Amino acid sequence: MAMSLARFNMIDPHGDASQVADRYRAMLEMASYLDQNGFTGLTFEEHHGVKNGWSPTPMMNAAMIAARTENLMLTISALLLPLHDPIRVAEDLAVLDIVSRGRAMTIFGLGYRPAEYQLHGKDWNSRGQLMTECVEVVLKAWSGEAFIHNGQEVVVRPRPETQPHPTIFLGGTSRIAARRAAKFGLPLSTAAHLPELETYYNEKCQEYGTQGMCVMPSAKTQMLFVDEDPDQAWAELGEYFFHEASTYASWQTPDITSAVTSKASNPQELREEGIYVVRTPQECIEIAQTQGDAALFSHHPLCGGLPIDRGWQSLQLFVDAVLKQ
Repeated sequence: MAMSLARFNMIDPHGDASQVADRYRAMLEMASYLDQNGFTGLTFEEHHGVKNGWSPTPMMNAAMIAARTENLMLTISALLLPLHDPIRVAEDLAVLDIVSRGRAMTIFGLGYRPAEYQLHGKDWNSRGQLMTECVEVVLKAWSGEAFIHNGQEVVVRPRPETQPHPTIFLGGTSRIAARRAAKFGLPLSTAAHLPELETYYNEKCQEYGTQGMCVMPSAKTQMLFVDEDPDQAWAELGEYFFHEASTYASWQTPDITSAVTSKASNPQELREEGIYVVRTPQECIEIAQTQGDAALFSHHPLCGGLPIDRGWQSLQLFVDAVLKQ
């Protein structure tokens, strides 16, 4: 069976409080609908200080949806761990694990924007050390045992339902990130298709005597919108797709590797690039038939702040014309 995911990053270019409120309500209603209609999971992400409101609260978003759903897997990709208090992260993710009954998975990321570190009063140059320290604290907190933190003995409650701890990955595309994951014996999640990094990670796991696994996107990652008339959809919504793609691209530096980084300078180039795609239901059916269990549909129903009703049309068309066929 093909896997169907939906991504929510809650962008709203206008930032009007009433419109943002409607967008968050739509996310919750869409999640309930997808939960009841065969979708596999939802993904969330974290950024800060962005004028369009790009997803600053992924743990909160995941928890709200966990309380309204029964089946969807919930993935935070990624939580920028060094920006947070690790004790609070341990508490919040433990409760998320309890509420979701183990349906939540979190990728701990380092982040790549100095502005976010400055906004949170964190030292950019110490981010690697902060990451390692935070992972250590979170894992100790989930053990249920007393440990010393900031000079005092602490015990963190409640413990997560999933034992020994909720599902977590360490994210990154560098050898340092792979080495850190291997040393902790945690799975590695890469933001791009990097087979050579997986090889290095496996070598380090063997060296440290740990066991892990590496997950990475395919060489061609696509954000999906579904419409009977792709040309009309691009004419109507291309500026929203481009707003998101260009915002994300503006953050990237030469040392950053991501499967969804666009080089387009306008909506037409974005369409030709193939990272953001509009497909007909029939095209989706053909992909599912051709690829079988390997087929992956990554929907982006509120991409770039596009109109909520158009997001609903895309999801309902996919459910009615593809999933229910």
